[in-house]
Amino acid sequence: MNEIAKILNNMDPEDAATQTAAALKQLLPLLGEEGRNRFIMNLLGETGQDKIASMVHL
Repeated sequence: MNEIAKILNNMDPEDAATQTAAALKQLLPLLGEEGRNRFIMNLLGETGQDKIASMVHL
């Protein structure tokens, strides 16, 4: 298990979600559009291109 997962597993779920959102607000602007799309695909799993195409661009 990676270090981030270890930290999140030791946190209250609400706090973990809040902290993750704050970190992503800093990280996502640093990624290009392809990197953001790849992150979303990994987050959602193999959902198919049609669902990703309907999402609002970050």
